[in-house]
This record gives sequence, C-alpha cells and structure tokens, in this order.
Amino acid sequence: MSKLAYADLVRACSPGGSSVLTSVTELAPAGGPHTGVAPAKFVSGNESVFAYETRFVDGEPVETVIIDSKQSQLNRIEQQLSLAVEAGHPLLGRVPRIRVSYDGTRYTDLDLPHRAFDGHIRAGSLNGQPVPESAEYRAIRDASSANARALLEASPASLVFGAWDSTRRSHQGRYRSAIVGEIIGVLADQSENARTSPKRGGARVDPVAMSVQLTGTDLETLLSAQEAELSPKTVKEIRNSAVKAKNKPVSASPLGLGGLPPDLKALGVVACRRIIRSHVLSFSALRQLRFGSSPEGDVACRALLAALALNGLARSDAELSLRANCDLMELAPATVTLDERYGNHRELAPLTIAEADALLETAIEEAADKAAVRWDGQVLEVVGNPIVLSGAVAEAED
Repeated sequence: MSKLAYADLVRACSPGGSSVLTSVTELAPAGGPHTGVAPAKFVSGNESVFAYETRFVDGEPVETVIIDSKQSQLNRIEQQLSLAVEAGHPLLGRVPRIRVSYDGTRYTDLDLPHRAFDGHIRAGSLNGQPVPESAEYRAIRDASSANARALLEASPASLVFGAWDSTRRSHQGRYRSAIVGEIIGVLADQSENARTSPKRGGARVDPVAMSVQLTGTDLETLLSAQEAELSPKTVKEIRNSAVKAKNKPVSASPLGLGGLPPDLKALGVVACRRIIRSHVLSFSALRQLRFGSSPEGDVACRALLAALALNGLARSDAELSLRANCDLMELAPATVTLDERYGNHRELAPLTIAEADALLETAIEEAADKAAVRWDGQVLEVVGNPIVLSGAVAEAED
C-alpha cells in the first residue's frame, strides 16, 4: 500500500483533480465492549442532552449518537498543532499565526474560535493602534477567495479550519473548513427506546461531615474570605442564601463543604456496537482559493494548506483524548482513501507524524519556490484589550 506523496497533493489541488481524501478509523471503548462511553453533551433549552441521529451504516439506517462533533474534532486538530508550536517544533514553528497577549498569557489563531477574525484580536491593538485600523490587519480582512495571499501568510489556520468575519459591515470574509471530521457511535439498542438518554448517579463524600449547616452570618464570613476567588454568579447566589437565612442554619454545600447524596440527575453513558471516526479533506474546497500567483503557484499554495491539514490530522489521531468516561482505542489502522474521480479511488497507508512532517516540509519549500510564499514563523503580535480581560468570568452567559 502506497503512502501519500507530495505529487499526489499537487495533482489533487490542480483543476480536475481529486475531490476528497477520506480517513475512517474503527474505534472501541478501551475498557471493552461492555464499557459505556460518554458522548458529547449539547444544550437544549435549560437541559444537557445527547445528539442522536439516524445514519446509513452497513447498508441500513441505524440510530447513532454524536460522540465528538465536527467543531470538537477541528479544535482537537488545532490543539495538537498549537501544542507542537508551543513546544518549539522547528517545522511547525514556521507556520504564520496571529497571537493575542493578555498579561503574559498568549493565545493564537489556533486557539481562538474565530481564528483570524476573532473578537479578541479585533478588540486589541497592533503597533500601538486599534487592530481594525492597522494596514496589516486590513489586508487580512480584505482578502478573498480570489486572492487569499494575506491570510496564507498571516493565518493559514483560517483557510484550513474555516473562518467567517461575521461582524463586519460588508465584504465579510467567509472561508469554509477544508477538513471536517466527527466520531459517531452506532447504538447497541436499536429499539424505539434508543434515543432515551440514560441517567447516572453522582455523589460527594466529605470525610469531615456529610452535612455542614451554618448560620447566615457564618456563611457570609466564609464567603467574604474567598470572595475574590469565586465567580460573581456564585458569590451572588451564596450571599442571597446567607441574607435569607440570617441566624438560621443553611447548607454550606455551595462552598464545597459537606457531602452530596447520590442522585440520578446527570446524563450517563451509552452502549455502542460500533464507533467510527471519520475525516474528509476537501481538495474541491481548496481549489476555490487563489493566491495572486501563477496557476502553478496557486496549486503549490493549496498543496501547502492540504499538507498542514494532514499534519494536524496525523497528530490529532495519535491523541485519543476526548473526555472522562470516553476512553477509546483504535481497532485497526485508519482506512485512507484518495478519490481519483469517475468512481475510482486509491487506498493509501495512513501517515505517521514523521511522514506528515516530511510532507509539510516539502510543501513549504515548493510554495516558497513556486509562489514566493513566506512561512518563516512570522507572528502578528496583538496586545489584548484589558477591558476584555476585566470582564472575564468562568461561567457561560446562559
């Protein structure tokens, strides 16, 4: 079985080339088939729920649950690239990026949800002036699929993982993600009850006392001593409870004191007969992009973005860390397929991290030669606005 070569990327990124490259991996619960897994949680109204969908698997419609969504899978790929950059990886350190700094804490467009057009970037300052007024950033915002060169040399992550300049008054930049992925579980229960979310009990044992009852005055004393470290919402709720209690006893559990009896309120785990991880890299999407170069140069730029996506995928696939109660393992190597049009396809061996690095290195050199693309680790340094940081709280708005 052959490996994906740089020449394959060039052909795929040229007019009339491959539509997609797919990677599909069979997974299983690490604890064995009897082990339930915790799917991704979503909010519906005021409740946390699992996302159930009907999919077509092995020639028949089946009930499935989303174990990891497209957004989460993209974030995991970005995270692995970001970690490699932070660790000083010599090759990935050459990838251009935008970085926002808040009091020594730094975030790049590989970390921020809206990539180059993220609110933290737009609210900051660049070279002493508001970011939106900067000529460097205006060039990024004024880029388009007809000439995305400014983004390629400042925030290629935006072109690979998608970005939308949704708050701009006009000429909004919209770039679909070139790579998508998900993990689904085919439910073991395919009956009419398949979409009934199971409940699991939770409890907390306090070795000092299973219940700590304090007067409102004493609760306020404990609250005041640690108020600076608590979220405003938590402080407000505890203070209201203390005021209402006055000298009557009230539970100190909101401050983490005392135990909690078991209940069946939390979402549990689900049993899956099959777990499938799939990714699709769209060469068709990449071929919509131009970079102000020759046709040969534009192909080299697209191949560079494809190589970056595949590098992140190789790193992400090697780190099967989703969430508690969802430890998975691979049952077999990923099945990688390159579409060759007209119903033809070629199966490829999955890329190792070392092979993905070699592919990306070649792509960087070729893009520099064919299109004069500069990837030498340039970072657009943005100073975060302290007003944003002052309003940061741990809780979500809802």
